[in-house]
Amino acid sequence: MFKNLHNRFFPIPKFLLAASFGLNISDQSLKFTKIIPTKKGMKLEKYGERDIEPGIVESGKIKDMKKMEDILVSLRREEKINSARVSLPEELIYIYKLKLEKADIENIRQTVEFSLEEHVPLQAENAIFDYEILNEDVQSIEVQVAVIQKDIIENYISVFKKSGISVLAFELEAQALARVVIEKGDLDTYMVVDFGEKNTGISIISGGVVEFASTVDVGGITLTSMIQKSLGITFAEAEKIKTMYGLQRNIQNKEVFPILLNTVSILRDEIGKLFLYWNTHKDEDGKDRPLIKKIIFCGGSSNLIGLPEYFSVSMKNPIEMADVWVNFSKEKNIRDLSFRQSLSYATALGLALGHFNYD
Repeated sequence: MFKNLHNRFFPIPKFLLAASFGLNISDQSLKFTKIIPTKKGMKLEKYGERDIEPGIVESGKIKDMKKMEDILVSLRREEKINSARVSLPEELIYIYKLKLEKADIENIRQTVEFSLEEHVPLQAENAIFDYEILNEDVQSIEVQVAVIQKDIIENYISVFKKSGISVLAFELEAQALARVVIEKGDLDTYMVVDFGEKNTGISIISGGVVEFASTVDVGGITLTSMIQKSLGITFAEAEKIKTMYGLQRNIQNKEVFPILLNTVSILRDEIGKLFLYWNTHKDEDGKDRPLIKKIIFCGGSSNLIGLPEYFSVSMKNPIEMADVWVNFSKEKNIRDLSFRQSLSYATALGLALGHFNYD
């Protein structure tokens, strides 16, 4: 999404198409990946992370333009990044489907614009949107629309322009994840749970399309803070205990387990409600939805010991940790990127893959 929007601002020189950088920006950090095409498939050539100080980005919105620009300029110089695909978090974007009559096909953009205020809590003049054609038959055409508040995207455009990094596309995090955790050509339906530091993104991918995306204000920091508060220890000590014991139910973990369980159960309830709703309600056309085949976890906080076992038992459904290499070369990619680290880089990897039409 937002590919057409950004090409209007940043025409793409041909020489930039040989390799691809993905930049995943959160409130706490910026993760980047560089992917190159080889004869044996896509290969991760480089990856890294930069910390973002509190207050620079809040809930996905850039609050301190100058400091964000400084981070990007430093990244461009150190890593030789001239262009990239950039993530936008779910909490900033509204997505919806729209079915149009063939008579409207010559004026799709105008028709979509007229529909905005019926579907999102933004006035058309305060919104930026893009659309993607999903299906088409003799009578109608179905499009998926992504909408974001105008001043938010303008801040992103401005800070990247000043940094000297050309943005090839802005993308919803969920779409980038779908590209990297689901094998290309797989049209089954999956729930993808991106358990991050500050919050958790939950999306449903069906037929390769993001059908639903939302966020829950529960993340790894939430868990650590609860341990810190309950045990009266420092944040660093709480983080160490969380990493060491996680959701293991044993005598050594008798204090921490119930603390974590209380918080993780909130996330489980949200996932469970969405899972049940999708599998038991018909779509907008009154048709049965394809059932969710499995739930895929990714994100750095999904490394919590015992997390997949807990969700598998409590939800009575298949839980799988993401294999981010499913669409890459079968050769070993970056050797020092462990499986645990790979879950943190899923979005950045998916962004970079999008450069090579991996949808």
